[in-house]
Amino acid sequence: MKAGRQAVTVVGLGSMGSALAAALLERGHPTTVWNRSAHKAQPLVDKGARLAGTLREAIEASPLTVVCLLDHEAVRTAFDPVADALAGRSLVNFTSGTPDHADQAAEWARSHGADYLDGAIMTTPPGIGSPDMMILYSGSHTVFEGHRDTLAALADPLHLGTEPGTASLYDAALLGLMWATMTGWLHGTALVGTDKTPATDFTPVALRWLAAVQGFLTTYAPQVDAGHYPGDDATVDVQIAAIDHLIHAGASRGVDNALPELLKAAMVKAKAAGHGQDSFASVIEVLKSRAGDK
Repeated sequence: MKAGRQAVTVVGLGSMGSALAAALLERGHPTTVWNRSAHKAQPLVDKGARLAGTLREAIEASPLTVVCLLDHEAVRTAFDPVADALAGRSLVNFTSGTPDHADQAAEWARSHGADYLDGAIMTTPPGIGSPDMMILYSGSHTVFEGHRDTLAALADPLHLGTEPGTASLYDAALLGLMWATMTGWLHGTALVGTDKTPATDFTPVALRWLAAVQGFLTTYAPQVDAGHYPGDDATVDVQIAAIDHLIHAGASRGVDNALPELLKAAMVKAKAAGHGQDSFASVIEVLKSRAGDK
């Protein structure tokens, strides 16, 4: 272990937890691990990790405990009997859940004297340790700054604010973006595939197009914040006409059009709400209308 590296405890040794512990070990952090099924720790022990006999022992071994379990119920089940051991320590929770779960976990940690930081890992296990990947954090700024160097061993750390649920909210929003993007790419791949175009030929062109799409997002973001949508690039009316071409091409080639039909439906609602001559960003007024009714 490298001198001066902070000691860390990792609780939960599934594929992600094991990747977290391995990255910490690789960067010289004295790492204690604990898992309900102890045999999962052996590959990490072989790399230099210390296996704790109990969860209490694991918590007490380090000022920082990182937990990555199946769900928040599993966290409470494991930690409730030894929660007093967390007093005066830092807890970073990478367990997936909702913003409400994060808020509840933060309150639970505070009630036991622990400083809490919620984390959303925006990569799969093979990406852990890469500075090109990011992990989102929200909650205690003290924990984030005090352990920034340690967290940077896992991925590029990004603190989003002190509300514990913010990282989980971003996580959900970004996953939605990922699924929409990948499904759009698959639909396009299926469409050009009807002309025997391989996915490997279509994808480089699609990636170049996504660079242009990034520019659209940058242009539209201030419009969304201002609630003002000048239709000086391509209006909703123009987009409806364009997506009709996509739907016709898909229908004529037997490609499932559920995705473009859904997208068109949102555009048509925006047009009906008076946004036909506004930019595409105005579709957000349809998407957020239910939230505004609460």
